[in-house]
Amino acid sequence: MTQKQKKEMRQRLSTRQLMGIKALTDHGVKTSGGELVFYLIAPDNLSVLSAEGVRQRVLALSNLLRASAELTVVALDSRESFQHNKDHYRQRLEDEPIPAIRELLRQDMEHLDEIQAGTASSREFAIVCKMDAQAAADPAQLAQMEKRIHSHGFRVRLADEQDVKRVLAVYYQQDVTTDRFDDFDGESVVKDRE
Repeated sequence: MTQKQKKEMRQRLSTRQLMGIKALTDHGVKTSGGELVFYLIAPDNLSVLSAEGVRQRVLALSNLLRASAELTVVALDSRESFQHNKDHYRQRLEDEPIPAIRELLRQDMEHLDEIQAGTASSREFAIVCKMDAQAAADPAQLAQMEKRIHSHGFRVRLADEQDVKRVLAVYYQQDVTTDRFDDFDGESVVKDRE
C-alpha cells in the first residue's frame, strides 16, 4: 500500500478510530486491548511541602505504580495556551505604524501573560486502569481499585462520563474551555428546542 493510499484511508477514519477507542463507557473507554477506567486524583501542592514531603509523595506514587502493572498516570496541562494569540500580537506589533494601536497590542500581550501566569499550576492528573470488561462493569471492583489508590495517600474519585470526555479533550485537543460535551454534534441545540 502506498503512502497516498494510507493517507486516504486515515482520512476516512473517525476520530474514535484514529484514537483506538471502540466506545465510551460510564467511567472510561473501550479499546481493542481492553477497557481503560479513569480515576481522577487531586494533586498535592508540592510547592508548600518540604523536600522530605515531596520525596514521600513521589515514593507513594512509585509504590502505587509498582504494585499495579495495569495502572498508568496521565498528567494534563489544563490551561489555555495563548501562544498563537501572542505570536499574532507580536507580528501585528512589528507591522503596526500607529503608536496608540501599538500600545494597545502591547497591553493585550501583557494581559495574556498575566492570565497564563495565574493558571500556571492548573494541572490535572488521572490514573488509568486497564481492566477486562467484566471487572470494569462491576461497581465493587471499581470501588476496590479506588480504595487501593486512596490507601497510597491520594485523594481520588472515579471519573464519570463527562470527566472522561473532558480528559480526552484536554489530552488530544488542549480544549480546556468546554463545560459539557455532547454525545452527538448538535445534541444540545436539539434539546434546547424541545
